Amino acid sequence: MTTVHTFSALGQYLAADINSGAVHVLDKLTYDLLSLVQDGPIGEGRVPQKVVDLLPQYDPSELEECWQELRVLQNAGLLFTTDDYLDPEAAMALPKAAVVKALCLHVSHDCNLRCKYCFASTGDFGTGHRLTMDFETAKKAIDWVVAKSGKRRNIEIDFFGGEPLMAMDTVKRTVEYARSLEKKYDKVFRFTITTNGILLDDETIDYINQEMSNVVLSLDGRQKVNDRMRPTVNGKGSYDIIVPKFQKLVAQRGTKDYYVRGTFTREDLDFAQDVLHMGDLGFLHVSVEPCSGPPDDPYAVQKEDLGRVEEEYEKLAQALLARKDINFFHFNVDLSQGPCVIKRLRGCGAGCEYVAVTPDGGIYPCHQFVGKEEFCMGSVHDGSFDMRISGQFAQQNIYTRPACRECWARFYCSGGCSASNLLVNGDITRSNEVACAMERKRLECAIALNAIAAGMGGRPYTKCNNTDCNLCDG
Repeated sequence: MTTVHTFSALGQYLAADINSGAVHVLDKLTYDLLSLVQDGPIGEGRVPQKVVDLLPQYDPSELEECWQELRVLQNAGLLFTTDDYLDPEAAMALPKAAVVKALCLHVSHDCNLRCKYCFASTGDFGTGHRLTMDFETAKKAIDWVVAKSGKRRNIEIDFFGGEPLMAMDTVKRTVEYARSLEKKYDKVFRFTITTNGILLDDETIDYINQEMSNVVLSLDGRQKVNDRMRPTVNGKGSYDIIVPKFQKLVAQRGTKDYYVRGTFTREDLDFAQDVLHMGDLGFLHVSVEPCSGPPDDPYAVQKEDLGRVEEEYEKLAQALLARKDINFFHFNVDLSQGPCVIKRLRGCGAGCEYVAVTPDGGIYPCHQFVGKEEFCMGSVHDGSFDMRISGQFAQQNIYTRPACRECWARFYCSGGCSASNLLVNGDITRSNEVACAMERKRLECAIALNAIAAGMGGRPYTKCNNTDCNLCDG
């Protein structure tokens, strides 16, 4: 199994030691040499003659010197390190009944936009019924997560849709009710809302900026792209309506978190221009995601698009070297300290630590499984929770997913998205290779950007200091 990933990006030659997380910026000679032996480890003695023969463009004495330098890094635990977690029994022993720490609360299964690529079927999630959540259901959802959260103190609630601003009365009453429980149960609620912005007004902006720890603002970038993909119910463009409102909300938000979040499709693969346009609009925190779907989806990025998409990510990364006013979500990677062990192995926790609740109280593994009745896990009305389904998701990790075991990026992406796997392959365990290829390219660009900013070298992952996690001992 390959233990070192060598690659070039942004004019840099780089190597990532997969198991330790160490990153190295290399010269061309070291890059070429290391690329030949990336399965490692390097044994004692001189550089093998067969390796010298494969690199005739270099002086043998220089190769020998480089070989010995690589051994020093290996002995320091920064190259060819072993995977301390590569144990099928240990992987299967990950907690199956982790406490539920986050809810995606679908307060509205209705929407005032008709986005062409919408995974939620423009709001009703394929059910044919446009609904909003009443407060009693929301209240039961809060009671349910308080009971399921165990000793965990921090609880995340994401108000989602459809368009959640169409159910603002429920949102406000839910926040008020959750806050009333914090002292009694020793809990702290952190709220997020995701909105398309159509219904934003001064009062709602003030409320969101006061009560929401994070807000996700949906915009696809340039006006021509956004208006083609995100029309209103009457077929008009939404850009001119929402951009001034988003700018006002962000200007008044201070230091609180937000993201302007877009989607690019195979019709607009020049998405770097959309990211840069969002920066020009004054938005610092930007995320633009690829549209994912099966081969017959007219908007989903397909295998034949990957070359163009990878070029665009490199183009974007190059542009961001000179732009300090854009924080692109997919280029955020911490080279000095990674997440805790459980997070590295299992990822988002859908279906076990995180679930979605629909307007009628149904519980699903995440928002992208809503409407798929075979994945309904229970209801907040009767407190039911199907541990069989939860267990299926809890056991998904980088060792139980075959493609992940061999992938150099496994400790960065933590196994990918079960919903994406199901959508493309009909199986939550079978990786969506198109999505995986894009993730690997994003990571290469992210590592290159960070390495350029930080200089040469890297550090292994260390234990996290999140004492409220309840998943590991560090």
